[in-house]
Amino acid sequence: MIPAEARFVRIPLPGRLAPAQAALLVADDPHPFALTGDWAGAAAIAGGDPLRIAGPDDDPFALLDRRPAVSGAPEDGIGGGWFGLLGYGLGRRVERVPPPPPAPERLPDAVLAFHDHVLRADERGNWWFEALWTPARARALSARQETLAARLLAAPRARAFTAGPLTVRAPGAGGHRAAITACRERIAAGDLFQANLALRLEGAFAGEPAGLAVQVAERLPADQGAFLAGPWGALVSASPEVFLRRRGRDVRTLPIKGTAPADASAALAGSAKDHAENVMIVDLMRNDLGRVCEYGSVEVEALAAVREGAGVAHLVSEVRGTLRRGTTDAELLRATFPPGSVTGAPKVQALTVIAELESSARQAYTGAIGMVSPVAGLALSVAIRTFELRGDRIWLGAGGGITFGSDPDAEVEECLVKARPVAAAAGTRILPSPARRAAPPAVPAALGAGGRTRPEPRAGVFETIRVEDGRAVALDAHLARLASSVHDALGLTLDAAAVRRLPELAAATGAATPQRLRILAAPDGRGGLALTASAAPFEPPGPAPEPVALTPWMLPGGLGRHKWADRRLVDALTEAGGATPLLLDADGGVLEAGWASVWLLDGDRLRTAPDDGRILPGVTRARLLALAPGLGLELVEEAPALDDLAGAPGLFVSSALRMAVPARVLGAGAPEPDPRIAELAAALVGTGGRGVAPR
Repeated sequence: MIPAEARFVRIPLPGRLAPAQAALLVADDPHPFALTGDWAGAAAIAGGDPLRIAGPDDDPFALLDRRPAVSGAPEDGIGGGWFGLLGYGLGRRVERVPPPPPAPERLPDAVLAFHDHVLRADERGNWWFEALWTPARARALSARQETLAARLLAAPRARAFTAGPLTVRAPGAGGHRAAITACRERIAAGDLFQANLALRLEGAFAGEPAGLAVQVAERLPADQGAFLAGPWGALVSASPEVFLRRRGRDVRTLPIKGTAPADASAALAGSAKDHAENVMIVDLMRNDLGRVCEYGSVEVEALAAVREGAGVAHLVSEVRGTLRRGTTDAELLRATFPPGSVTGAPKVQALTVIAELESSARQAYTGAIGMVSPVAGLALSVAIRTFELRGDRIWLGAGGGITFGSDPDAEVEECLVKARPVAAAAGTRILPSPARRAAPPAVPAALGAGGRTRPEPRAGVFETIRVEDGRAVALDAHLARLASSVHDALGLTLDAAAVRRLPELAAATGAATPQRLRILAAPDGRGGLALTASAAPFEPPGPAPEPVALTPWMLPGGLGRHKWADRRLVDALTEAGGATPLLLDADGGVLEAGWASVWLLDGDRLRTAPDDGRILPGVTRARLLALAPGLGLELVEEAPALDDLAGAPGLFVSSALRMAVPARVLGAGAPEPDPRIAELAAALVGTGGRGVAPR
């Protein structure tokens, strides 16, 4: 429990360690953190083994106001407090914006822990143990102080790691250019003035994140450096940007807008475009602070000043204000989050455009990292130049402000200019983007028009299972996929045995006719999972089914890895297009259909989009991939172009119910289907999924 009152205690520690190596002192502790650079006057703050860890049902903003009254604290003290991450996704808690694009890896929206003690390095390199001391914690804090002092004296060991080369995540640089072009069209239509659009670079990682944190802090010193780790993964940040600093009632924000290589600072200073972007964001931040500051107290103390940082030059402004009496940190954050410099203006419209045009969900990136201390106040960075890690994957977001005057090629290069020094500090590099795909076809956007948005994750996920001859086909594979979606999309756990006990499952498998079994898993509103099921008779396709008509739609990033219970988007596209929607990514690559995987038989090659987080990893898709080599087909997991599908006799779709059926693009002709499609369908029915593991 967080105490109501505490006494500040500071104890000097023997030993010397560079502040950049602070992560090594706590790397083996539960929920470690290290802040390096300039945090509340400290060169480094580190901690681990917290007193309280935020749970998934906690309101992270409200938690920040839960802290003790502290006596005896010096002006430069810290002592403890809340440390961690407020992820970009929390913006949906303060503004009404559409659901985000798919997240390739699951990270929590917030990572917060209350630490009643920290290690602090001052500007002279001296280390201190500081604590929010209470009688109940006296013995534990004394033991903790001795442990940390011993670590400091022992010179903690280095931590090995390897970061592989980074590539722009699909739909790649071409997809980012397409998003920029679409954003410029929104600006021309008067929807907004500016939006910050980002791409994602990703690669492989092995070893210990604390080693990465130290190397990045040493090679690329940043005022807002940070390291966080836990069972969820890790973050390593070299952010140059201050989101908020509050001391007492004085609050400041230092937005960055305008970036160039370090040797181009003079050109940056004279850039009318970058200066205009900066002024727009300053106005936005003045407005945000004005929601919670005293009337007339918000002022601009610096405007578009050129500053060096993190291997590049920036235009940085500073806005300050005086909070109204009684304003809490939760209220301050609800008025200003997410940071305006990485969203756009007007903010809510920019958030909407980001959700519609970006191809993968922002997680830590463009959120905020830092601390709220009852002694030192609030200090948060903007989470840019930030590595995110989970398992053997590492990724890095990079973006830029888009105005009507933006050039797509120049904006892609600006993203890479920002990312290259960070990649180099990690000992890796950014691989060149593949050759450009031809310009995306002129197909309608799936989102925006008619209020269409991506599926709402909170509605849950589901599985559709074919039941034939009294047996649920590939039931184990379906349950495995459902369990994965429940964990990754909802943050909950599926009890497969409970699914098998559903009376609807028994009724479907006991029926004399083929059945369509649907199992829905959704949050129950009490922190648990609700399971429901329904079954209905199903007529399997005949030996020569009519081709499924498909209408193309552009949906950046696709629908992702989960079968969403919210089908409003698919239903709306079906109605608007008069056929099953065919989903294309921003670069024009064909992903999947609204209810099926998409395949192209081209000679002896079988092509389909890769299972890279943009498509549903279909159970029948996995069975086809397993069967194809035995039928003499070469597998090519690559998203085909729309032109490849038009009029192709080898175009077909697959699903758990219909197995494999021919398809055609609406308006592109209807050739006689390739007879091998019927052979594949027969092979699927014949195996019934036995012995085939899901991919």
